[in-house]
Amino acid sequence: MSQDAKKQLTLLSLVLMIFTSVYGFANMPRAFYLMGYGAIPWYLAGAIFFFLPYAFMMAEYGAAYKHEKGGIYSWMASAVNPKFAFVGTFMWYASYLVWQVNVSTTIWVPLSNAIFGRDMTQSMNFFGMSATKWLGILGAIWILFVTFISTRGLDKIKKITSVGGFAVMLLNVILLIGGLVVLALHGGQFAQPITDGLKTFTVSPNPAYQSPLSIISFLTYAIFAYGGIEAVGGLVDQTKNAEKTFPLGVTISAIVISVGYSLGIFIMGIFINWGNILSLPSVNTANVTYIVMENLGYTLANGFGLSEAASLTVGAWVARLVGLSMFLALTGAFFTLIYSPLKQLIEGTPKELWPGRIAETKDGMPAYAMKIQATVVAILILLISFGGDNASALFNKLVTMTNVAMTIPYMFLAIAFPFFKKKDNIVKPFTIYKGYGVALVASIIVTITVGFANIFSIIEPGLAKGYWIDTLFAGGGPVLFAIVALWLYYSYEKKQRN
Repeated sequence: MSQDAKKQLTLLSLVLMIFTSVYGFANMPRAFYLMGYGAIPWYLAGAIFFFLPYAFMMAEYGAAYKHEKGGIYSWMASAVNPKFAFVGTFMWYASYLVWQVNVSTTIWVPLSNAIFGRDMTQSMNFFGMSATKWLGILGAIWILFVTFISTRGLDKIKKITSVGGFAVMLLNVILLIGGLVVLALHGGQFAQPITDGLKTFTVSPNPAYQSPLSIISFLTYAIFAYGGIEAVGGLVDQTKNAEKTFPLGVTISAIVISVGYSLGIFIMGIFINWGNILSLPSVNTANVTYIVMENLGYTLANGFGLSEAASLTVGAWVARLVGLSMFLALTGAFFTLIYSPLKQLIEGTPKELWPGRIAETKDGMPAYAMKIQATVVAILILLISFGGDNASALFNKLVTMTNVAMTIPYMFLAIAFPFFKKKDNIVKPFTIYKGYGVALVASIIVTITVGFANIFSIIEPGLAKGYWIDTLFAGGGPVLFAIVALWLYYSYEKKQRN
C-alpha cells in the first residue's frame, strides 16, 4: 500500500479520534456530584498544569516525527534512547491491555440504559449461568468483533471513531443548549445558586469532600480525566499533511476539551440542585450521569409547560440517549485504543524484539499482533468471568496495578521533551515552546504534576481507608511492568551481541 493511500486521516477525523480517546462526558456529572462548582478550579488547574502543556508537547513531537510509524516509542527513542522509550511504551501498552479487559465487560451498561432505560446487565441469568458469566461471553465476543473489523484497515476504524466522536459532541450540544434554554425559562435563576461568591467555587456541597485529603484525591481525579491524547501519536504517519494537520488537531482538541469540561460542570448548576437531587443515597458515581441528564430533560419539558407525566417521559428518553451516546463514544475509543498503542509498540521497536510473525503488518495494521492481543484479552475475560470470586479479586488488583502505570508514561514523554528540544538535527516544523528554557519549565511542571498525582494515588487507599494492600499493588504495578520491559530489552540486546 502506498504512503498516500495510507494517509487517510483528515483534521476532522483526527479531532474526533482525540475526543473519543480523551474526553469522557461522564467525568463532568461525576465531578459535579463529588465537588459541585468546586470542581471547576481543579479542572482548570489540571488543564493549566498538565493537559495543555502536555498536549502542546504531543503536537510538537507529532509534527517533527510525521513519518514515524512508532508513535511515542519513536519520539522517546530519538529524543533520549531506545531502552528509555521501550520501558515507557511497554508500561503504557500493558495498562491499555487491562483497560480492554475491563471495558469489554462494562460497555454493556450504557447500551442497556439506552435500550431498557436502566442497567439490566446484573439480571442476565439464562441457562443456569450468572450475569457475570454472560458479561464475560459478551466481552469476549466484543473483543473478537472489534479486532476483526480493525484489522481490515484504518479506514474502518476512522468511520467508527467518527460516529463515537459525533456522539460525544451531540451530548455536549444537548447539555449546552438545554442548560441555556432552562436558564432563560427560569428567568436567569440557577438551580444550584451561586450565593457565597468565591466560596461556592472552592467548597464542595458533598460532605464526603470537605477534608484536605479528599480534595487532593479529587485533584488527582481531575488530572487523570485529561489522559490519553498520546494514544493518537501512532496515527501521525497516517494523517494528511501531518506536519500541519496533526499539531492543529491536537491544539484544537486540547483547548476545546479544557474549556468544555469546566463549562459543562458550570452549566449543570443551571438545572440541578445538589441538595435536592444528588444528595440522595441512591445516587452514586456509576449512575449520576443518567440522573443528571434525565433531570435536564425533565426540567426542560416542565419549563415548556408539559405535564408531570410527560416531563418524566422526556427525562427518561434523554437518559436513554445518554446511554446510546456513551456506548457509541466508548466504541469509538475502543477501536482507537485496540490498535494505536499496539501499533506504537510493534512498529516503533526493533523487529528482533518480537518472536515469530508478531511484527508483520497487513493493510498498514499489525494484524497478526492484533489477533494475538484479542486472543489474550478474550481468554483473560473468560477466566475472570468464570473463575469465581478469587479471579474477580485478582483482576481488581490488576486494575489497581495499572491505574498508575497508565499515567507514568506521561512523565516519560515530559522528561524526554527537553532532550528533543535540544537536538538541533531534528527538524521541528511546528513549535509552541520557542526556547529551550520554556520547554524545560513546561517539562518540569508536567512531570511534577503527574508525579504528585501518581504518588497520591498510590498512598491514598492506605491513608484514607487503611487499604495498604491496594497501596502496595498500585506502587508495585509500574515496578513490575518496568522489570518485564527491562528483561525483554535485555534479551534483545543479548541476542544482538551474539
